[in-house]
Amino acid sequence: MEHVILVAEDDSRTRESLGRAMIQAGYRSLTAADGAAALAILQKESVDVLLTDLKMPGVDGMTLLERVRAGSPETIVIILTAFATVDLAVEAMKKGAYDFLTKPIHLDKLELVLRHALETRRLAQENRELRLRLRETSGLKQLLGRSTAMQRLRESIQQVAATDATVLILGESGTGKELVAHAIHYGGRRADCPLVKVSCAALPEELLESELFGHERGAFTGARDRRTGRFELAHGGTLFLDEVGDLSPRTQAKLLRVLQEQEFERVGGTETIRVDVRLIAATNRDLEGLVAEGTFREDLYYRLNVVPIQVPPLRERVEDIPLLVAHFLRVFAERGGKPVPELTPEALALLCRHSWPGNVRELEHVVESILVFSKGGPIAVGDLPPAIRGGERGSESGDRASGATLRDLERQAIARTLVATGGNRRRAADILGIGLKTLYRKIHEFGLE
Repeated sequence: MEHVILVAEDDSRTRESLGRAMIQAGYRSLTAADGAAALAILQKESVDVLLTDLKMPGVDGMTLLERVRAGSPETIVIILTAFATVDLAVEAMKKGAYDFLTKPIHLDKLELVLRHALETRRLAQENRELRLRLRETSGLKQLLGRSTAMQRLRESIQQVAATDATVLILGESGTGKELVAHAIHYGGRRADCPLVKVSCAALPEELLESELFGHERGAFTGARDRRTGRFELAHGGTLFLDEVGDLSPRTQAKLLRVLQEQEFERVGGTETIRVDVRLIAATNRDLEGLVAEGTFREDLYYRLNVVPIQVPPLRERVEDIPLLVAHFLRVFAERGGKPVPELTPEALALLCRHSWPGNVRELEHVVESILVFSKGGPIAVGDLPPAIRGGERGSESGDRASGATLRDLERQAIARTLVATGGNRRRAADILGIGLKTLYRKIHEFGLE
């Protein structure tokens, strides 16, 4: 692609010389005798780089720089001057100039600066395109479903995304709480800033504190260097704390302070670090129950629960299952280089009748498993995993479920998932959306060893 260079220079000999040099270097060259003429060209032409003299009658180079940065921020501006001073260079850079070159201009140096400038511009454009694609793949479009419950969820996300309020995402494991966090972040004003994620159940207390707040060199055995924590990395953006119900009391206290004061110290450090971070938390646990038990701080609960969003379980939006199945079939078929298979009505009906204790995540893994073992042709009932074929919800099981406590349902979900994974606990924890440590604790608690 031919790059366009605009030379704004009131000295005709310098202007013509630079214009010819740009053509010889393989660029399309435009010239302007002053700042006003340069602005007129910029209104009609898409310019990659503006080379402008600093001292020009009427609209000078500094004014031209300000106008270009305001009206055409993608255009790179390089200032040329015979009157270089440190103060002028600093002022130009503060106003957005890419570089500041002193006359007489050495063409080899100018060409090197241009190459670097255009490469910087290309990378910036690629980053913008990547961010746009990331928004598309991480936004509301990923929350599939036409059910009333999903429509309400998307409406709630759109409302809260426009604010900086702390959000607490509630829902069973595998319902898509992380997708909701993505949609909130990428739908808000912080979308161009980092979204940093931490699983509170995946790390021991000591490592989690270091992960969140960072640590200083020598803070503990093995801390050979200073580490930047996730709060610092998320500055200006969003920090997503998953499984926040698993935080230890000490970490809860430190988190409360950050939410109240927007400041903290690294582990082993004394320097107070201030951050601007939006917090989104998620949990599949009953935080109110944990508060009543005294294992979760009440003040932290109210700080987190500013805007609660409930993600519906799959069994409450059964009408979305065909859409989700079709989506996962297409995704995994394309990934494996296979044609997208059809599903027999009987097989789809059985998938719709399954209780899905692992929710959308379980459905995703089941569809992936079906495709792995698929031999081609329509997918029938016999191609479904045994746990699905034996999982039809008869009236007797429905009656039992209707009188079950939340604890009973949690035990059933874990038991069914362990059966479905053949006892593979790591796989079961992944389907359930909980940490392996949490799963082991639940297995012991419910006597499922």
